[in-house]
Amino acid sequence: MTLRKALLAATVLALPAVAQAQPVSGLYVGAGVGANWKFDSEGNYSRSRISTLAVPTTTVAGQGRINAEVGWAAVGSLGWGFGNGLRVEAEGNYRTNDIRRFKVTGSPSIPGGGYYDSFGPMVNVLYDFHIGGPIVPYVGVGAGYVWNEVRKGNRFGFAGTQTEGAFAYQGILGLAYDMSPMVPGLAFTLEGRYLGSQAPKFDDSIRVSPTVSQHTTWKPDNNNASVLLGVRYAFNAAPPPPPVVAPAAPPPAVARTYLVFFDWDKATLTERARQIIAEAAGASRRVQTTRIEVAGHADRSGSAAYNQRLSQRRADAVAAELVRQGVSRSEIAVSAYGETRPLVPTADGVREPQNRRVEIVLK
Repeated sequence: MTLRKALLAATVLALPAVAQAQPVSGLYVGAGVGANWKFDSEGNYSRSRISTLAVPTTTVAGQGRINAEVGWAAVGSLGWGFGNGLRVEAEGNYRTNDIRRFKVTGSPSIPGGGYYDSFGPMVNVLYDFHIGGPIVPYVGVGAGYVWNEVRKGNRFGFAGTQTEGAFAYQGILGLAYDMSPMVPGLAFTLEGRYLGSQAPKFDDSIRVSPTVSQHTTWKPDNNNASVLLGVRYAFNAAPPPPPVVAPAAPPPAVARTYLVFFDWDKATLTERARQIIAEAAGASRRVQTTRIEVAGHADRSGSAAYNQRLSQRRADAVAAELVRQGVSRSEIAVSAYGETRPLVPTADGVREPQNRRVEIVLK
């Protein structure tokens, strides 16, 4: 492996893995809680006092409007993901807000004191947008049925708690943060929701005194905006991918050419020369070898005839050491070239150490 490749592999391993969110596939559960803003609710309002005595009926009528404080909302869901971003879920929800004041057209405001609640089941269809990384935006719509409830509304002409159901609908915008691979299947969510319903009709009659009864009707609209923090867990989350492992470095290639150097005008083997020959003998047993070529050489400091004989003696010495190291003599081909094949070209008579050599080549 080159130094460049090794550095690249080390860099890849050093970088932290960026979690990739996986599409929800199969069963999941979710829950969320947060703040709920109830829009001002307005609708036809009528309150009549009827006496059994000869007293005219008194009626207050007009548009009844409530202003509500910021309340809270909670949702729980059970759903199914199709593995392609599409999800379908059943949801239960609850919202409640304190009533700040109540006012009927043409009449003074009445301080609050009651509560406006809504709760019920919904069926939602959602779609996740996988854009890479752990954050997944999603959108959804839902429809269902909610019960609208006025509690402690005696100041507005209602006794006890009034509850009326109506068809409901909602829109959802959210972001999910996938906790894979730390906790596969777990995601934290941040949602903005709008929920509205058909106007419920509250209708109540109470007896104010032994001779006077009161009848009240009110049909307000119901619109809410919520911001929720939540959690979702998918049961069939795919296991995290295996960590990136740098490819193993290939074993170093076995050399096939070895150089054994000699002192000037010598054919005796030094200790270092014997080590090199032993390496060549060992390599011949690890790689496929059909022949071992042993070629002797000399520098140009003597006559050509003398250098031919000297290179032969050097080649014979190396061959003998190979045999001593366990190489069969029949596998060795010995040749001598004198001064005709210098490793470093020189003028005649020059003593060049690199030309006083024997080359061992594994074929």
